[in-house]
Amino acid sequence: MAIHRYLKNAPLTEALIDIRVSLPSVFDPKDFLSLSKDISDKYTKSEPRQLFTAAFGVEAGKPFTQATESKGIHGYICKSEDGKEVVQFRVDGFTFSRLNPYSEWETVLSEAKRLWGLYSIKCLPELITRIAVRYINRLDLPLPIKDFADYLTAPPLVPDSLPQGVSQFLTRVVIHDADITANIVQTMKSSPKADHIGVILDIDVFKLKETGFEESSIWPEFQKLRDLKNRIFFESITEKTARLYE
Repeated sequence: MAIHRYLKNAPLTEALIDIRVSLPSVFDPKDFLSLSKDISDKYTKSEPRQLFTAAFGVEAGKPFTQATESKGIHGYICKSEDGKEVVQFRVDGFTFSRLNPYSEWETVLSEAKRLWGLYSIKCLPELITRIAVRYINRLDLPLPIKDFADYLTAPPLVPDSLPQGVSQFLTRVVIHDADITANIVQTMKSSPKADHIGVILDIDVFKLKETGFEESSIWPEFQKLRDLKNRIFFESITEKTARLYE
């Protein structure tokens, strides 16, 4: 594993803060339009998101798909002028995203809190049922790679008796730390850098509570989620990998 530290050129492609909710049945999703207007000074691009349903089945031994049906507006997605900050206001929750280049956790959390405050006042959530942080990293690793263990602490394993050339892999592990859950996904992807291969390290850390979180408690909880996310990141890579992003 790598030593936990600040990486000046962190391989982050997207950081997300997500809050899932139950809204009052009387809430009208069209009211999201006014929310998008309230933040239009910074989030200059906005568009509605519609919910569609479709049915799949088998009839006379042949698969069929019924025509999709629109269920109306599900939410709004709003983007900053440079497209680096994105907020989603939805009937099932709220998501704030910061794309590369990443600044710092405190800045991302502060903006998420500001936007959530607007969402909360407008929508009056009855329950907050899930909170999550998700960090999607792309590790650009130089070729040739003789052993992925040089870069990853949980690399893809191929039995020694088989050819060792790997052109694709996908792993997903779900771990638990008390009442916090984390999905850890690793997969190979092409890299924009010549003579490199990309490896996605996708870390989704969340906490569920069917009876609902107190709104005032969620921000300290986010710090716990972030701390576990950092542990997972540095314990998933080697020092050789970390040095690529100093």
